[in-house]
Amino acid sequence: MTTAVRPPVGELLRGWRQRRRLSQLDLASDAEVSARHLSFLETGRARPSREMLLRLAERLEVPLRERNELLLSAGFAPAYGRRGLGDPDMAAVTRALDLVLTAHEPFPALVVDRSWELVMANRGVDLFLEGLPAHLLEPPVNVLRLSLSPEGLAPRVLNLPQWRAHVLHRLAREADLTGDPALAALHRELTALPGGTDRSTPDGIAVPLRLRAGDDVLCFLSTVTTFGTAVDLTAAELSVEAFLPADAATARWLAARSAGGEPGPVARTAG
Repeated sequence: MTTAVRPPVGELLRGWRQRRRLSQLDLASDAEVSARHLSFLETGRARPSREMLLRLAERLEVPLRERNELLLSAGFAPAYGRRGLGDPDMAAVTRALDLVLTAHEPFPALVVDRSWELVMANRGVDLFLEGLPAHLLEPPVNVLRLSLSPEGLAPRVLNLPQWRAHVLHRLAREADLTGDPALAALHRELTALPGGTDRSTPDGIAVPLRLRAGDDVLCFLSTVTTFGTAVDLTAAELSVEAFLPADAATARWLAARSAGGEPGPVARTAG
């Protein structure tokens, strides 16, 4: 069995400081340590304590998963556990997620992990999944791949270049903030898909998702909810993506669909 070789903790610290575009003096001042001591930590001339590592990681806004990596590289035990959603200790988390998803119905809402893989969804999400090929819906379902794939939602997204630019910018930012190579690889994969990008400033207050539904056009704005005080990796890396109607016609259409009635008229697609 091959044991993974971890980079020196000082190298990791320097990498996170540079990723956050901070000088040693900036970080030292924020963490209330001397710049000389921080320099010694980064070069390996001094060994950080567990408390010092956690303080620096907090100031650098290092994700919890990577904080564990810092601790392990310094010879300490991880500080943050990881429980599955089926674990009894996670019952409060799953109840909260169920509550949020149900409260958003009939509007689509889903839960994803850090890799953008689908964890949970409410009934409104069926609107997005109808008619998609089975191989795209086999777990684990990556919702960004699903939304931008030519076999997925992309042909139904009427403002695809604008929506792609928004999705790719957000994914690139998350890959940079977390340093996660899997997110960077996903960004490269999705960037290579067709569809173009439109980086012009959109009208209105946010980038909408304009989706074809039969002969109708639905318009959504998306919101993101996270657990702000999570100290478990699973909970910290979950987010709820909710799609809210951007106009009254879309809201009425979704309400009628949920009630089993005939959706009322909204904007029509051309052709």
